[in-house]
Amino acid sequence: MVLTDILKRWQLLQGRTAILCTGTDEHGMKIQQASSQAGSEPKPFCDKGAEVFKRLAARAEVLNDHFVRTTDPEHKEAVEYAWFLLRERGYIYTSKHEGWYSVSDETFYPQSQVHLILDPATGRKIYMSMETGKEVEWTSETNYHFRLSAFRDRLLSFYAENPDWVKPASRMADVVQAVSSGLEDLSISRPVERLSWGIRVPDDESQTIYVWLDALVNYITKAGYPWQPGKEHVHGWPADVQVIGKDIVRFHCIYWPAFLFALDIPPPRNILTHAHWTLGKQKMAKSTGNVVNPFFALDRFGVDTMRYYLAHDGGIAQDADYSNYYIIERYKKGLQGGLGNLASRVMRGKGWSVRRAVQDVRHEIVDASPCDVSAAAQRAMLLELPDAVAKEFGGLNVSNALKAVMDAVYETNKYLHAASPWKQVPKFEKGSSPPRVPEIDRTIFLCAETLRMVGILLQPYVPNKAAQLLDMLGVQEDRRSFEHARLGSDDSYGESSVELGRGPQSTLFPPLASDL
Repeated sequence: MVLTDILKRWQLLQGRTAILCTGTDEHGMKIQQASSQAGSEPKPFCDKGAEVFKRLAARAEVLNDHFVRTTDPEHKEAVEYAWFLLRERGYIYTSKHEGWYSVSDETFYPQSQVHLILDPATGRKIYMSMETGKEVEWTSETNYHFRLSAFRDRLLSFYAENPDWVKPASRMADVVQAVSSGLEDLSISRPVERLSWGIRVPDDESQTIYVWLDALVNYITKAGYPWQPGKEHVHGWPADVQVIGKDIVRFHCIYWPAFLFALDIPPPRNILTHAHWTLGKQKMAKSTGNVVNPFFALDRFGVDTMRYYLAHDGGIAQDADYSNYYIIERYKKGLQGGLGNLASRVMRGKGWSVRRAVQDVRHEIVDASPCDVSAAAQRAMLLELPDAVAKEFGGLNVSNALKAVMDAVYETNKYLHAASPWKQVPKFEKGSSPPRVPEIDRTIFLCAETLRMVGILLQPYVPNKAAQLLDMLGVQEDRRSFEHARLGSDDSYGESSVELGRGPQSTLFPPLASDL
């Protein structure tokens, strides 16, 4: 959710309209069994779970416009309409189906993808999915099928025309390989005596629609599907990007576009697949207790710190290992020691005026490169920074974009330390304005510009701390968009709108409560 929220906020930063959907997938055999084990009916069980994720999204300050629940009445209507069209177009038929089914994964596996193991916990011999390690069971039933095999060539053509559709490239290659190897038709219903918790097949109460056909339709539900003629794109479809975990690539990158092609609906423009968080190098699992409570983490470290850590360390191609140690390290090095330290040294310096530096040397620096080599290098870095960040966001590389911003912070601290403007300040009477020293003003302007630009660019990541930094710099509310994240684009800042040195707004990144 945080990863997707950062992508949305990036679009808002550029003045674009952006819609974020998240929610809960609530149907299927896994939910049916879990609710039964909890001694609850499925709907109250799902209500409780949905409320947790709604609270978590709000706590992490995710700007979701919609929270979709697949038990929503409008979603049920959209699924039934999609089923009707697929059947009318000849893509659905009935047939007997036999195979290995995983309740946990809600999917069938071919014989080549299962193996027999001895369960160390129970001593039972069980068959498991080689892909996910989840138990499978042999089922034989008559149900409805979707002609997935008919879309093999069209899918391969689509992948060839859009080679960067799935990110990262390694997963795109896996998808192409899977489809190239051949596609079997997909079982898309279950007998109601086995699965009662779900949307019933229209005109056939004996069958329940397969959870992955049901759940995938949620993406177009909140985009207004089914659409009136001419209104197909009013609410944002096709999505610019869908963000998913690596474990559900097959459903989103093979099944989903095939369903959409059958419905004459364009697929999303990009699918960003992320890796998983592990804990102690082991997969997180509620069954083993190897989990992190996100509410506790947010309470302990704060929302901006957690968002920063998740974006900085979160894996896209490879899994990332969650660690409180690294959260504290990232905070101390990047936020407190890097950004906070730079802001304090620039804004609280006694021998210069940030406002005067902005007024006096802005045009000089913007219009021509300084003769001083280090100042010229600092200027060149700031000229390149916004485009470098935009390029990373264009490739959906949220972590790389953040690191580009933070590299600018680290380099600016080095530049400020080397310039040491505090050593160049001549003596002046207390209470009077510090004398103008052009070399000091150039240094302070370049450092203040870094803070201002970085503050703007960090808004998608740490919205509260970025706003606080921009307040400390005196950047006006209407000058915090991406167009202002360029060298010299704002001449009005330099006088803090909050009192520096007093109150909760005085320190950008104070010591963590856990360090006190």
